[in-house]
Amino acid sequence: MFLVFNKQKIVTYFISVFTIVLLFFVASTLNKNDEVVETSTTGERLLPIYNVKTEEKKVAFTMNCAWNADDIDNILETLEKENVKITFFMVGEWIDKYPDEVEKIFNAGHEIANHSDTHKHVNNLSYEDNVKEIKSANEKIKKITGKENKLYRAPYGEYNNTVIKSAKENGYIPIQWSLDTLDYTGITGEEMWNRIENRMQAGDIILSHNGTEHTADSLELLIKNIKEKGFEIVKVSDLIYKDNYKIDLNGTQIKNN
Repeated sequence: MFLVFNKQKIVTYFISVFTIVLLFFVASTLNKNDEVVETSTTGERLLPIYNVKTEEKKVAFTMNCAWNADDIDNILETLEKENVKITFFMVGEWIDKYPDEVEKIFNAGHEIANHSDTHKHVNNLSYEDNVKEIKSANEKIKKITGKENKLYRAPYGEYNNTVIKSAKENGYIPIQWSLDTLDYTGITGEEMWNRIENRMQAGDIILSHNGTEHTADSLELLIKNIKEKGFEIVKVSDLIYKDNYKIDLNGTQIKNN
């Protein structure tokens, strides 16, 4: 009786183990399926372009325009002197206040792009209100330049899936940045350069702002130093890929093979 009892226990034990393994395998399979569905639909995190993967030693220099326009003439003089064209991301309300400056920037050959209409915290807005912010600013740009703009930078660097979808689904390319001069904090040109010098790589997008304490008087220093490191400064539209690309989890735009 003792031996029979042990055999039964052994059989029961193996049946139990087999059942647990089988259930674990089924559960794992279901979880994998769930992960695929999650990644391909609601779980996907949409990103703007932070930088570009490229073998060419180029960086894009960008300037947000949302405050005053007192330094625009000095900025344009420096850019002309250094023979550099950059991208200005303009708020619609700024365009309303300073149409002459917008025209000067455009006539000097620089790129004018969209920085929303009223510089709101767009993460708090609905899809429809985000679209309105983008399209209203674009109409103001088009009225002065006669050209459609396809680049959009959200205010405050904010974005979520709604913000990105509102841009992409209406034909705009969301642009972020990979290097921040922090010029809006009032630091000097030397301090700005110290921030970005050792971090700069091909394909970077650099953020600056007009209307700050030292941007205008630091611009020549920054441009010369960037050039001395062997980088060419270009507009955003001359850096990014227009089609057949992907954006990785770091926001790097990569050309598809």
